Amino acid sequence: LARTHGQPASPTTLGKELKNVSYRLNRQLEQLDRQAILGKINGAVGNFNAHYIAYPEVDWPALAKTFVEESLGLTYNPLTTQIEPHDYIAELANNIARINTVLLDLARDIWGYISFNYFSQKVIAGEVGSSTMPHKVNPIDFENAEGNLGIANALFQHFASKLPISRFQRDLTDSTVLRCLGTAFGHSIIALASLKKGLGKLEVNHEAINTDLINNPEVLAEAIQTIMRRYAIEQPYEKLKALTRGQKITSKRLTEFVDSLELAAEVKARLRHLQPKDYIGLAAELTQDKK
Repeated sequence: LARTHGQPASPTTLGKELKNVSYRLNRQLEQLDRQAILGKINGAVGNFNAHYIAYPEVDWPALAKTFVEESLGLTYNPLTTQIEPHDYIAELANNIARINTVLLDLARDIWGYISFNYFSQKVIAGEVGSSTMPHKVNPIDFENAEGNLGIANALFQHFASKLPISRFQRDLTDSTVLRCLGTAFGHSIIALASLKKGLGKLEVNHEAINTDLINNPEVLAEAIQTIMRRYAIEQPYEKLKALTRGQKITSKRLTEFVDSLELAAEVKARLRHLQPKDYIGLAAELTQDKK
């Protein structure tokens, strides 16, 4: 059972929800693969001043490009001040922050599904469930991941906004900030390890999921009012809203409503037999179409 605004919504599948995450991550990873790492070797203010005065016969821009790209394996930045301006680090930081945000979104959603009992967690021998309530198996791996991703992103976002700024041809404000790059990556790696551990402990609770679907037949209101629109029945949304909004209804009540509609017998039969577990659209197909 999907949830929008925290409320029961049109059903989905576990595979489709995880595929959403996979697709988002793959987009960001493809951008990460294309990220250029820039380098420079052009002197104190970026003009080859000392280089040129000592060896005016040398083609310094060409030599610098060859050295940076072939010897260092970086992408040559031909126009800088004293420092490479760190724009690529800002791009990288923003990219990693987006990856972390997708993972944080996943951690929170899994935490929520555990609270709905959609997932149970494997009990690990010797693990403390709660300091005072020994029966509990808390979703600590997802909480740890969320905390570490938050710290990492606070740093990555600071890198992205601060590092490209340096007064005139150079100030030293980047120096202390650059020393924290490893800290941000470290928290990201710890978060990944926590997520991996937590995901490995999950077991799908099919009974709880099926029970939730059975207990929320009102999510079929969307299907019924859409069919009503197709066959030009007046005020379909308003009629379903009056029937279902903010209240629990039974499958029997929905069936009675369908029977009252001026629809062909075969259309009514289709709606009568529709169950929340079957109302998943193209969820299964969508998990196959995208990488």
